[in-house]
Parts: sequence; C-alpha cells; structure tokens
Amino acid sequence: MTQPRYVTDETGKRVAVLVDIEEYEKLLEELEDQDASRAADEARASGEKAIPWDEAKKEIAQERTELRRKGLLK
Repeated sequence: MTQPRYVTDETGKRVAVLVDIEEYEKLLEELEDQDASRAADEARASGEKAIPWDEAKKEIAQERTELRRKGLLK
C-alpha cells in the first residue's frame, strides 16, 4: 500500500486524501465484498426462505412493470 497524500485547508486540517487509482479500486472492491458478505449474513439470520434466482428476476420484472404502469418508472 502506498502512503496516502493529504489535502489540507488553510489551517492545516486534513480535508481529503489522495490515493493511487489502483489502491482506490482495490479498496472499493474490498468494501463491496464486505457489504455482500454482511448482506448474506443478514439474509441467513432473517430466517426467510430463499427463492431461486430465476424466480427473483421474475418478481423484479413484475414489480418494474407495475411501476411503469403507474408512471413511477420510465
């Protein structure tokens, strides 16, 4: 990991950080992985029955169709 570079205001207070783009993308990927893991843990803990992906896609499509019909989605 490269050392971050800080942007400071006129009083010397750190207000932003500069990181290498590759490091930034790696950090984003790690955060996304953590978020997905947390969501999976929450789903398992909810006790709700899982549904197959194809069924979930159908439900999402039906909801979108209904929202479009109501003019709430383009």
